[in-house]
Amino acid sequence: MKRKIEILAPAKNLYQGMAAVNAGADAVYMGAHQFGARSNATNSVEDVAEMVKYAHLFKAKVFVVINTILYDNELEACRKLIYELYDIGVDALIIQDMAIMEMDLPPIVIHASTQANNRDANHVKFLADAGMKRVVLARELNLDQIQEIHKATDVELEFFVSGALCVSFSGNCYMSVANGERSANRGSCAQNCRLPYRLEDGTGKTLIENSHLLSIKDLDLSDQLPNLIEAGISSFKIEGRLKDIVYVKNNTSFLRKKLDSFLEENSDRFEKASSGRTFYNFEPEMDRSFNRGYTDYFLNKRKEKIGSWESPKSKGQYIGKVLEIKANGYIIENYEKLNNGDGLYFQNEAGEADGAQINIIFNNIVIPNTFKPLAIGTEIYRNSDAEFNKMVEKENSAVRKIGVKLEFTETETGFQLLAIDEDGHQSVGTIEVAKELAKSQDSVIPNIKKNLAKTGNTPFIVDELEVEFSENWFLPISKVNEIRRDVLERLVDIRVNEYHREEHKLEKTTHPYPVEKLDFMYNVSNKMARTFYQRHGVTEIEKAFELQWDPGKSRVMTTKYCVKYELGKCARYQRQTMGEKVVEPLTLKHGEVEYKLKFNCKPCEMEIWEKDAELEYEDEDEQLGYIAKW
Repeated sequence: MKRKIEILAPAKNLYQGMAAVNAGADAVYMGAHQFGARSNATNSVEDVAEMVKYAHLFKAKVFVVINTILYDNELEACRKLIYELYDIGVDALIIQDMAIMEMDLPPIVIHASTQANNRDANHVKFLADAGMKRVVLARELNLDQIQEIHKATDVELEFFVSGALCVSFSGNCYMSVANGERSANRGSCAQNCRLPYRLEDGTGKTLIENSHLLSIKDLDLSDQLPNLIEAGISSFKIEGRLKDIVYVKNNTSFLRKKLDSFLEENSDRFEKASSGRTFYNFEPEMDRSFNRGYTDYFLNKRKEKIGSWESPKSKGQYIGKVLEIKANGYIIENYEKLNNGDGLYFQNEAGEADGAQINIIFNNIVIPNTFKPLAIGTEIYRNSDAEFNKMVEKENSAVRKIGVKLEFTETETGFQLLAIDEDGHQSVGTIEVAKELAKSQDSVIPNIKKNLAKTGNTPFIVDELEVEFSENWFLPISKVNEIRRDVLERLVDIRVNEYHREEHKLEKTTHPYPVEKLDFMYNVSNKMARTFYQRHGVTEIEKAFELQWDPGKSRVMTTKYCVKYELGKCARYQRQTMGEKVVEPLTLKHGEVEYKLKFNCKPCEMEIWEKDAELEYEDEDEQLGYIAKW
């Protein structure tokens, strides 16, 4: 049996969700009006219902995120919302809080959000055995780890392949709540990781004055799709429920083209997860929409620096270097790629991220609205492409059509049109009319075919067309157009009504959880989640961070990202070139906010703690010696 491979696109709202489907998405994920981890990307149940109807027309799916942690007084409201979402035809829920697994639910499919600590085979297998039909894997995993998980369980696996990266392990960032009582796990991330920090060593010496030391590049695994499919991934997820429509359409289209090339070459084993094909009026390029520069993160293990220290803002597409300065503008390599109105990104003479908007390009000189002095050789990026944005924003820049075969034949009392779409759905219509021969000897069939092929704004494109008459019958073109419209409109309803939604009724299980003690990083914030874990053998359960935060003394982040590695001071990977060791503890400072950094070389992780925390530091060489011995 062929494995279906899916592109999963973000939908901030109904309009962007429909645009994502048109651009080739096999599924979209969106928030309802409550309990989503992006509080600025909510949608009414009515809009979600419209999204479901439109997506199902193309056999695309709609997943709704209910991926915040829940408090006891929210459990009933959450349960009622789930019933509403089931009733309108939503295909699956993406959840973090295990309380949902304890609820009396309709038979709706459940996916485990990446917020649910999905980083090892034992945990993923547990979730699958508990009734999860899909698991969204942690972004930090490499190909070997993904393959190991896939071998342990046949649950569907989903993986992020483009967009912004959380520097923290997903679900385990508590910086927002610790510094302003805005919980990322409750949908209100303040993005403290994108702020500028000063880095000091253990002696108080400033190593870096003012840089975005926790900001990392964006993810691009578009060249890794074949490797990920072979490792076991079935769904490729695009981050970005807060991004604009250009980003969504561009990234979706780019990945669609990449994936279609692979599927065409491997059609014996894999197939597209939805119907129809998209026609583009633009050439998608991921670096022409929002990005901070790209990395493959840890998919191919730790091998390059991934920080985006100069700025957390979009860097965009590299254009070229400044060759010469004129009185009011610049001569730039590859200036011909630029257009009036474009936004430029560069580092100014102070080494800070800066930018300008192009007013006009005149005689090879790029003239900005506000001239800023730049050094010769300054690298110029375009982070807002005016012409590209204008082109992609058009509704017809990506149009999706479902292939259909039309058969127009005669009956005893008139004529019949049969439409059979690419999935085998059928719609038929008839014209009851007295037959009469055409006065002209010229065949009527070419003109009838011409008008039957005019599918216009319908979601169909005619791939095959047959007209079979016993005589050269006359038929008004208005009648041909009318029956074509009626049959195709009916086919839309038939496709939506005959859509098969997978259903799954949860049954409570008692198989053991992989560990017996849960710390606060498991985000247990209500009685039903506690009951779930207890039934699966967990004996000790710490409250979620939000319910027990100890100001000034808490661990607020755990991450695979490493400041020492970015500095070139990692004794594990950079011993030959690192020079002198840095004096620990390293401290990050932003105004009055301070964090201590702790480096755990055994698992190759970094922890971030509040300033008043008392930390125990293991000897780095002992850790590395342990690793070498192991």
